[in-house]
Amino acid sequence: MARISGIDLPKEKRVVIGLTYIFGIGLTSSKNILREASVDESIRVKDLSNDDVAKIRAIIIKSYRVEGVLRTEVTMNIKRLMDIGCYRGLRHRRGLPVRGQRTHTNARTRRGRRAGISGGRK
Repeated sequence: MARISGIDLPKEKRVVIGLTYIFGIGLTSSKNILREASVDESIRVKDLSNDDVAKIRAIIIKSYRVEGVLRTEVTMNIKRLMDIGCYRGLRHRRGLPVRGQRTHTNARTRRGRRAGISGGRK
């Protein structure tokens, strides 16, 4: 089993898809990493040799911010926005959509479940 950046890659998936399980690496980054490491992207993770895993790991460490470091950076950026009190920071603080989406309807993912109207008939 290949373990890169503290993540166990799924054995049965192709390498190009398996690398996307690492936070901070998407499909395009995955393809670039494999091209640089000269590894065929169609082989399965279980068929990777130790040399290939070492090459991939070295490229990721050298060129990409992934997992804990990236999560910390994103969290600190959001915290900075909230501390300076800008519009985006206020939206983060209130748990509302940040990028200009409508909130009269929709936005359930950010706002949470509907609060039921209490009371009833008079």
